[in-house]
Amino acid sequence: MADTVLDRINAVADEIRAQAPHNEKLGRLSDTAARLLRETGAIRMLQPKKHGGLEVHPREFAETVMAIAALDGATGWVSGVVGVHPWEMAYADPRVQEEIWGEDQDTWIASPYAPMGIARPVDGGYVFNGRWQFSSGTDHCRWIFLGGLLGDADGKPVQPVETLHLILPRSDYEILDGTWDVVGLRGTGSKDVVVRDAFVPDHRVIPYSKVVDGTAAKEAGLTNPAYHLPFSAAFPLGITAAVIGICEGGLAHHAEYQRGRVSITGTQVRNDPHAMYALSEAAAEISASRTALLDNISRMYDLVAAGREVTFEQRAAGRRIQVQAAWRAVRALNEIFVRSGGNGLRMDNPLQRFWRDANNGLVHAIHQPGGVFQAAALTQLGIDPPQGPMRSMI
Repeated sequence: MADTVLDRINAVADEIRAQAPHNEKLGRLSDTAARLLRETGAIRMLQPKKHGGLEVHPREFAETVMAIAALDGATGWVSGVVGVHPWEMAYADPRVQEEIWGEDQDTWIASPYAPMGIARPVDGGYVFNGRWQFSSGTDHCRWIFLGGLLGDADGKPVQPVETLHLILPRSDYEILDGTWDVVGLRGTGSKDVVVRDAFVPDHRVIPYSKVVDGTAAKEAGLTNPAYHLPFSAAFPLGITAAVIGICEGGLAHHAEYQRGRVSITGTQVRNDPHAMYALSEAAAEISASRTALLDNISRMYDLVAAGREVTFEQRAAGRRIQVQAAWRAVRALNEIFVRSGGNGLRMDNPLQRFWRDANNGLVHAIHQPGGVFQAAALTQLGIDPPQGPMRSMI
């Protein structure tokens, strides 16, 4: 009998894999793919136990996301993105938790967190407006986390800027079809959403500052160390795990393809030492990326489990490890993709889809190395980075 989500994923691996072309054609996860994720419990891994969640170690969450992404990049991406939202919902007011999970513990929550809206204070809450891109898996979600800036009475952002995470039901926002026509990760259905004059009561709002500094977890009385991880460690975990898993899937397809491939010179590729060197090097690099990501989140978990604060320097170093793990894995996949021959480009060869999905995964803001690497280097030198964007998501 399956004991873990990963066991259940492995039991339906062929079904998940078979949905990949359908997901891409639809521009979102198929109903079957979404059903499989629900039935395996993949989205409930970081959900509070009191609402039917599993509260697994974040390492287990990342390993499971990798396994799903190795079968289909879009399904893995959605499991990593949507799967982390219950982690933050554990901080939320019990009233909104009950609204979301009271009748159905498999209710999914979408995002994005980018502060693209303005929340104007009114009696009992806020009037909220905005438009957001990149709401992954949104068609299968009935609630959403949206980032917004606190506004004044005129709807202008207050200074200094204050960011909020606002929680809305499906009836309060619109999903814009036709806004996700992209070259990779097509099956994620990461469409635009719009909010027009929605009233968001106070109990559905979480100040981002309280999430970042750990106050929200303390105020909620959470005891599981997973909920005391820095947001900058927990939120990127599922996304980077998906990218590495996609690279693992691409590696597996490349290896299978090379097994019987004959080059234009008539040589069996498996007898070409240069091709085999490239394959082994890529396998080692992708494996190292996996190890780095899992070791990084495990060390973070151990720190908070011991009751210790994760310092800015440690967070910056952790983000550097996480970002580099994604880039290292994708670079390795690129090295073998260009050695797969012209037939690797054919749309009926899954390898090209994994290659497109992996490279598109690097485009996400949490994989941009510039500010992260600079902040990590400065702290390593004992120099405090400037306030502002350089400290964002660290």
